[in-house]
Amino acid sequence: MSKKNTKYIFVTGGVTSSLGKGIVSASLGLLLKSRGFNVTIQKLDPYINIDPGTLNPYEHGECYVTEDGAETDLDLGHYERFLDSPTSQDNNVTTGRIYQTVIEKERKGDFLGKTVQVIPHITNEIKRRIKILAKQNYDIIITEIGGTVGDIESLPYIESVRQLRWELGENNSMVIHLTLLPYLSASGELKTKPSQHSVRQLMESGIQADVLVCRTEHKIPKEQRAKLAQFCNVPSENVIECMDADTIYQVPLDLQKQKFDEVVLKELDLPIKKESDLKDWKNFLKKHKNPKRKIEIALVGKYVSLQDSYKSIAEAFIHAGAEKETEVKVRWVYSGDITTENVAETFSGIDGMLIAPGFGDRGIEGKVLAAQYAREQSIPLLGICLGMQVITIEFARNVLGLEKANSMEFDAGTPDPVISIMADQKNVVDKGGTMRLGAWKCALKTGSKLAEIYGAKNISERHRHRYEFNSEYQQEFEKNGLVPTGFNPDTKLVETIELKDHPFYIGVQYHPEYKSTVETPHPLFIAFVQACSQRK
Repeated sequence: MSKKNTKYIFVTGGVTSSLGKGIVSASLGLLLKSRGFNVTIQKLDPYINIDPGTLNPYEHGECYVTEDGAETDLDLGHYERFLDSPTSQDNNVTTGRIYQTVIEKERKGDFLGKTVQVIPHITNEIKRRIKILAKQNYDIIITEIGGTVGDIESLPYIESVRQLRWELGENNSMVIHLTLLPYLSASGELKTKPSQHSVRQLMESGIQADVLVCRTEHKIPKEQRAKLAQFCNVPSENVIECMDADTIYQVPLDLQKQKFDEVVLKELDLPIKKESDLKDWKNFLKKHKNPKRKIEIALVGKYVSLQDSYKSIAEAFIHAGAEKETEVKVRWVYSGDITTENVAETFSGIDGMLIAPGFGDRGIEGKVLAAQYAREQSIPLLGICLGMQVITIEFARNVLGLEKANSMEFDAGTPDPVISIMADQKNVVDKGGTMRLGAWKCALKTGSKLAEIYGAKNISERHRHRYEFNSEYQQEFEKNGLVPTGFNPDTKLVETIELKDHPFYIGVQYHPEYKSTVETPHPLFIAFVQACSQRK
């Protein structure tokens, strides 16, 4: 299919937020890909931040990092995990980035003295961002619009969609509206009125929804489906039921049963290129739902009250667990609550421990205690990013005897900065988008556990950090058993560390969880789950 024939699908939401537009978009992408189409998904976020990189994870969950170093919304993680293909900075656009671009153009005089307005200048930039992915020759681009129809901040995006649909012409775009059917237990019925109002509000903005996807706790009776079709101006077969599922990975199969992908292809006037083949997906789901064993892994972090803060890690456990036919139960442990007195009780009965990434000094001493407990009790441990740095600090204090060893992030005046700020970060003032980000190469030592796990000497992984292992202490660490085994081939920065004579005690400066997908579970998580199972 040529570039000019790229088809566009817009996914909007109504009634309430957090309905799962990202999962529905990812599920549709998977179904269309299984039929032979080249698909990508992008997210338009209405907040004014340039990106979520400076946001507290409690605001929007984890910040997901792409191969090209973009800090993005966590929904891009869903897109990659479902489609098994990488996204980029072009797949996530925020209002902040839109306005920044327009204002920069205005300062340069690009608008030739014109009054800069939301229409046409902001909407033109939104449309340009939507269409930019078509240069990569995708057959179909799915665009998820964040927020809820009716939100003030979403209005420019809705208007841009209205304009773009007219510009693209008939059958070249469509709108899927995700809505909620609340259930009133007192009367024992699903109510369609909120969805009707939501569709009407969308129509007031000049957009007619082509398909309704209805989130619901109960099956939609035939009468309610007919009412939705009649009052929302869609065919009854275009009313798609999306019931709550035990796992997000069940959603594509539930939507497929209702021929969701066929409905979409018909609206876009596209041929059914081949029968949908989800054999591997079904096999994954079967193993996920029917594990042969169960393990419990403690995830030690500072944002555990919102589990979306560590979404990619949790999903990587699901992928690796299915691969090893093992149910991975996560014990969420707030590091700020860990003390010398309760550390043994806190981790009683676990089969493994993961020390999670993060920033700031809150809860750090609890993480250090956790690392010490895992080391001394021979509990399999995986430290990611800050987790690797915590492993380093703990070992320096309790094995090397450097009692005041610390990271310069937490104590700039520490006499033993075993974790120091990266050279190219020392003069950085701005916080947003200035860390070491995206994919970087790593060379693994021959004979190391990680080289065995990856089955390769040279790997590439995604990063998000400012601080590094201080190589001045490298020989002392090696002499005492905590060995750096992975290095960036250009900068010589230490990327990985491993403890000798321990079942599994590994720290990595990068984020392996970002690259784990249903189709390609990450080898490091597979090995970690295997080690935890062996301990059990």
